[in-house]
Amino acid sequence: KIALEAQNALPHLSAWQLSAPTRLYHKTVVDHCENLRNVRSLDKTSKNVGYGLVGAPACGDWMELQIQVDEKGTTVDAKFKTFGCGSATASLATEWVLQLWKTVEEALTIKNSDIAKELCLPLLKLHCSILVEDAIQAALRQGNTGSPGLLA
Repeated sequence: KIALEAQNALPHLSAWQLSAPTRLYHKTVVDHCENLRNVRSLDKTSKNVGYGLVGAPACGDWMELQIQVDEKGTTVDAKFKTFGCGSATASLATEWVLQLWKTVEEALTIKNSDIAKELCLPLLKLHCSILVEDAIQAALRQGNTGSPGLLA
């Protein structure tokens, strides 16, 4: 009965979206969380692997992102680890899809709004996509510890 009342109050949402708390996430977010992709590490000592670590103390999310580029400056792989909600995990997984096979300069143009749009993130979860944008910037600009970054 509650779902039916909610459906009447929010006609733009499907019964699937209103059926359970997990349905508060868009189906793309749920898919990324149920079918984890690229949750690993690349070789941190490699010169062509950039590393970014970002976090948001207010919500407790943190993200570790590694991006590998080839000798032409094209992104060829990315791996991540995260501690956070489903939106944080899905945002990082979506980053991989958006930046793969782009030049470093093109990858740096990926904005949090691109990720949020792809995942249909609600306003309350936009901080996850903002963290990913920060992680991309950190990985590509700073590179590994002690290195000038992948742009140098």
